[in-house]
Amino acid sequence: MQKPPLIKFNVILFTVLTLITVIGVPYWAITFGFNGVEIATTIFLFFFTGMSITAGYHRLWSHKSYEANSAVRFVLAVGGAMTLQNSILHWASDHRVHHKHVDVNDKDPYSAKRGFWFSHIGWMLREYQSERYTDYSNCRDLQKDKIVMWQHNYYIPVVLVANFGVTALLGYLNGSILGMILLAGIARIVMVHHVTFFINSLCHIWGKQTYTDVNTAKDNGILALFTFGEGYHNFHHIFEYDYRNGIHWWHYDPTKWLIKLLSLLGMAKNLRKCPEDRIQQAKFSMQLLKAQNKIAKYPNAEILKAKLEEEYALLSEKCNEYYMTKKRLIRIQQRQIQKSVERSVEKVSQEKELLQEKCTELQNAFMAQKIRWNAIYKLQLLPA
Repeated sequence: MQKPPLIKFNVILFTVLTLITVIGVPYWAITFGFNGVEIATTIFLFFFTGMSITAGYHRLWSHKSYEANSAVRFVLAVGGAMTLQNSILHWASDHRVHHKHVDVNDKDPYSAKRGFWFSHIGWMLREYQSERYTDYSNCRDLQKDKIVMWQHNYYIPVVLVANFGVTALLGYLNGSILGMILLAGIARIVMVHHVTFFINSLCHIWGKQTYTDVNTAKDNGILALFTFGEGYHNFHHIFEYDYRNGIHWWHYDPTKWLIKLLSLLGMAKNLRKCPEDRIQQAKFSMQLLKAQNKIAKYPNAEILKAKLEEEYALLSEKCNEYYMTKKRLIRIQQRQIQKSVERSVEKVSQEKELLQEKCTELQNAFMAQKIRWNAIYKLQLLPA
């Protein structure tokens, strides 16, 4: 089968940037050295531009997982342009197609089923889907965003000024224009490139399928360290509208922390979160599936399977009861705050107290069944 023609500009761009980074930067470091200001600037721009992709291009514009004011959107648009990953409009369009047709080789722009090289960088080197390069019909909402369209229409000037103009100015002030451009400009671009590309490649190859197995996306805490929190990719592919990727406080997700900080400062709002009960149920369903597959080879597989399904049914029932009651309690608390017109505050308070007692009781029952389920689940995963 004949391969599509090369996109010569991209091939030359990636090649030149890589050669400068692996040859030019080390040569400069040995010959002239980099000072603390250049290193600190590189680190700052690495995080700033990298999270302009994860917090901006990805979670804000591609998935609409939160809303941000115009100042934040402008800064993220400029920071994203500094990564040389195309405009917001183009990037988000590709990404929405990826989620809609994940792992479908002829539709997913960077399908992981076509191999590591393709999903990492190969998809950008040839005209694989040239027919839809200018089709932004899946981003009509973004075409109404003036900042998105400004960045799209003036992408090249924004890239040149923000990237090389800023680093050249900082280099001039620091006493070495070329040194700053080499490290904080070019080397930083290459590092951010591959950190972002890891999300499309390694995050679909290496890790655990915690919540779903309908696609190749994986959860990997190690990759989260290198991808600004995007390593919890299995969660993201089933709950893509959630502003978090790492849902627990101990999950390393600086993008989530940045978005939360912006909301506390009044610069972002409407942070979207998937209901906790849906997350729990998805996780339990995957545990059940894995356990069923594991015990299928046991001599007493049918007995074990029946026991497992019985415990899973109890777990699901207690999970639903607890979260339904918890939601009712939250609504009661909201009515109490608003001093509901329909009921007296005293009556609402009494109902709240009863629900709190019931909620605590159901939570304890759910947690007890969850502990029992985990023990049974882990036991079934032991070798026969």
